[in-house]
Amino acid sequence: MTYLVLFFSALISATLFPLGSEALLIYDIKEGYNLYLLILIATLGNSLGAVINYFLGLKGEEYLVKKNLIKEKYIVKSKYYFDKYGGFSLLFSWLPIIGDPITFIAGTLKYDFKKFLILVVVAKFSRYLFLAWIV
Repeated sequence: MTYLVLFFSALISATLFPLGSEALLIYDIKEGYNLYLLILIATLGNSLGAVINYFLGLKGEEYLVKKNLIKEKYIVKSKYYFDKYGGFSLLFSWLPIIGDPITFIAGTLKYDFKKFLILVVVAKFSRYLFLAWIV
């Protein structure tokens, strides 16, 4: 049950809802649960939350263009700059406040999903590994 709660806490905290999973991870580590499994579960949940953001952004673009809230040429221009500079910004997807919108924007701009997933998993795993190390 502990691992399931951690998974959903990490998943929800990676979406656009304001919630954190770090305190729960630290608590579970202090309670003596399997460290490797905790890091794996938290990483999976948090990465899945980022994937949800990506797909919300992916489908959101169609809505924005359809309602004429944004012009197609701006999306193309933004995609160019995100492809040039923004891909590695996904390594900051673990940061509070700005991390979740970065994953949403990646979807909106149709960033390559394989690259997205690799960068996000690396970022999320690194954060949880660092937290476990300092505890």
